[in-house]
Amino acid sequence: MKYASLAIGRPEDLLFGRAPRPVTSRRGIVVGGGAVYPELNFTLPTMSIEDSTLGEIREHYRSIVTEALERSLELDVKGVVFEFETLLEMTLKPEIGIELVQIMNGVCEDFYATRGMRSAIRLTPNDTRDYDRPPLMRSGPRLEAMLRLFEEGARAGGEFLSIESTGGKEVHDDALLYTDAKSVVFALGVLGVRDMGFLWRQIAEVARKTGVSAGGDTACGFANTAMVLAEKKYIPRVFAAFDRAVSIVRTLVAHEEGAIGPDKDCGYEGPFLKAITGIPISMEGKTSACAHMSPVGNVAAAACDLWSNESVQNVKLLGGMAPTIYLEQLAYDARLMNESIRQGSDATLQKLLVDSDIRLDPQALILAPDSVIAISKEIVASKSHLEAAVRSGKKALDIIEEAYKAKRLALSDREVEYIDRIRGEVEEIPIDESAFVEMMLPGLDTGKVILGEYGL
Repeated sequence: MKYASLAIGRPEDLLFGRAPRPVTSRRGIVVGGGAVYPELNFTLPTMSIEDSTLGEIREHYRSIVTEALERSLELDVKGVVFEFETLLEMTLKPEIGIELVQIMNGVCEDFYATRGMRSAIRLTPNDTRDYDRPPLMRSGPRLEAMLRLFEEGARAGGEFLSIESTGGKEVHDDALLYTDAKSVVFALGVLGVRDMGFLWRQIAEVARKTGVSAGGDTACGFANTAMVLAEKKYIPRVFAAFDRAVSIVRTLVAHEEGAIGPDKDCGYEGPFLKAITGIPISMEGKTSACAHMSPVGNVAAAACDLWSNESVQNVKLLGGMAPTIYLEQLAYDARLMNESIRQGSDATLQKLLVDSDIRLDPQALILAPDSVIAISKEIVASKSHLEAAVRSGKKALDIIEEAYKAKRLALSDREVEYIDRIRGEVEEIPIDESAFVEMMLPGLDTGKVILGEYGL
């Protein structure tokens, strides 16, 4: 473990708009420097990606950024970040993704040069390694194409490098279906940690070579999947909250390997990373409903430095094109947060955001600043990633149980029963990684996971 103490040690200091280690973009956006900025996440409408449609695709991305920057000027937005999450074909054929970054960056440069509008592009290639089963995590053409997109996309204008990496997902998917706490810890605290180290050493090196920022990773394919399954009542919300707490440790590895932020939005591990490392973070909440429902629509904003949505298609709505509409929604939220900072009422606004969510769902409860600090302390007090994963998961369960007993959290009887069940499983996990691997080996499906791809 690289971090032995917290960058933010008190809940009252974990606020939106300010981070101990802000990040400045080329066009002058200081993320975490005293203001919250919108970060717009967008994608294509339903369509094929092939040679015959590339002209139409180019126009989609050009118009999305152009219209969003125009609306930003009209709303007096001081800066905006665009997240370009590539689609599968754009990573498998990185020249497509690279060209789209060039197009969007050209628009951004023109608005900055002629009208002073500040913007930055987050480049997020999708992790294509997961499309083969069992996945090859450390070699092969998919990895090579992804790393090429990172490097050449950075040179084309991608300024914050991020990814939703998938190491361990082939174990974690089944762990969720069977609410298997040991396998969750194995997937995230062993396989995920090992893959993050391998992948983020390379991404951080690309960032250093190209002079951009290694932003960060997310547990989107893990804890967000758990959140969506819990929302659909397929798994308990308590289990999803436990999964979120464990996922922090694997996402933290990006910063141990050199990522400096801003961390990516759809990982709700962001507040914990901010407390531990001091980096600025991007978060999403109520405006992610275009892609998935969640129980954390307000509390997610409590410590954000960029306020984002989820991927919204470029389709026509009554008010205009959907990405422009979402930009406006984000801009008004950011304006409110920034005005509260200006008036010195940011702690009051944060309390309202937090209190409006945390009584209703354990996943929201563990995102409250006091919960974040308590869980983060367990992580930095650990001597290994596996120990940190176990301790963070246990602490989340303790926080949930204490709030329930104090009648500060509503839980069904079924949810309450899972607290002791999960805790009992986690208590059986040995802190020694080799011993844990030996424990898990008999139950592993070698048709789904290749341990050699994780250095085991």
